[in-house]
Amino acid sequence: MVLASGGGRNAWAKEMTIRRRIASIFNKTRDHFPSLKDYNDYLEEVEDLTFNLIEGIDVDVIEAKIARYQQENAEQIYLSRAKRAEDLAAALQASRMNPGKAGTDDTAAGSSQGISGGAGVQQGQYAPAAVPGGLAQPRPTGMAPQPIGGSSVPLQGNDEETMRLRAERGARAGGWSIEMCKRRALQEAFSTIFV
Repeated sequence: MVLASGGGRNAWAKEMTIRRRIASIFNKTRDHFPSLKDYNDYLEEVEDLTFNLIEGIDVDVIEAKIARYQQENAEQIYLSRAKRAEDLAAALQASRMNPGKAGTDDTAAGSSQGISGGAGVQQGQYAPAAVPGGLAQPRPTGMAPQPIGGSSVPLQGNDEETMRLRAERGARAGGWSIEMCKRRALQEAFSTIFV
């Protein structure tokens, strides 16, 4: 079930497909292992399998290992998927009950998707939104961007002063200033004197 890459065009899509597939099969958590070293060894083995599948190294051997692992651990895989579905359903329910705030369930669901959450989501950061499809999508929280300096009301009118202010603000937004032009003109003028 490895997808062939079409000349590198879909390398990212291929990698994501493989990573999702492997993560759905090799879904043990830290709680399944007696020591941290055993868990880290498991994660390293999973990453080696994933990398080799992505790069096309020993694909037949790896697919056989995956099939064998699925047969031996079918019950554990099923239970882990069910627990994850329950966690996502709880996060979805919590987000529907309290849409203005991201709860700890949202943070936990986001962490399982690789979105860092920390102790809680602060205003203005991205919070994961649990969706029925099982994937967490980041969504902005907090206030909309505020203008820096000056008023947020656009300049109204067509008089000379308003037109000048619009031109200055537009030039500053583009990184241009009158002083910069003057300096460049002087530099070019004086650099050609002693040629």
